[in-house]
Amino acid sequence: MSMAIALSPVTTIAVVGGGEFPVRRIYCVGRNYAAHAREMGADPDREPPFIFMKPADAIVPSESVVPYPSKTQSYHHEIELVVALGGGGRDIPPERALETVFGYAVGLDMTRRDLQDEAKAMRRPWDMSKGFDRSAPCAPISTVSEVGHISSGAIWLTVNGETRQKGDISDLIWSVEDTIAFLSGLVELAPGDLIYTGTPDGVGAVVTGDRLDGHVDGLTDLRITVG
Repeated sequence: MSMAIALSPVTTIAVVGGGEFPVRRIYCVGRNYAAHAREMGADPDREPPFIFMKPADAIVPSESVVPYPSKTQSYHHEIELVVALGGGGRDIPPERALETVFGYAVGLDMTRRDLQDEAKAMRRPWDMSKGFDRSAPCAPISTVSEVGHISSGAIWLTVNGETRQKGDISDLIWSVEDTIAFLSGLVELAPGDLIYTGTPDGVGAVVTGDRLDGHVDGLTDLRITVG
């Protein structure tokens, strides 16, 4: 097939042990820890998951220097467990959902918080507060065959060595399997999809020069510097 313009390169994430994972879509779950829902002024009761998206090329590998983004004075960190899908489908039942998982990684949902707050106040979409360039740092993916399924364990983020966020994966309001099942009722999931599963409380601003270290028990840590 002849392309009218040059084809953009496929975004990939390194896999622990070798290989690259090609990214198709990035889905993100909002307010999936009760304490974070409260700090954002929301009701932490178990309502249906709140889903938004980021472009695939928002991925940034670990150990990168991430430029401070334009049009914001409030650049926030949100540490998350990332689910990488090796399968997919529609209307996947929860008891079959984990069969679609290829592996897990540590990710950051970086946010232009002032743009998000402004969009919320005006009742407008807030895509540009979440889906901007380099807004999805992600560590290498650990396969299920190596680490099993992640349903509990510490998740934390430090900024310049100081703990900012700390929680446990078991505190997810919607588990990995429930999230996959719900999301597959809205769209057809496919290999290469990523799901950022939500962040614990303690989100906050970072500035140029800050070093961010993210961790989920059993996975490869994520490290970036704000440039």
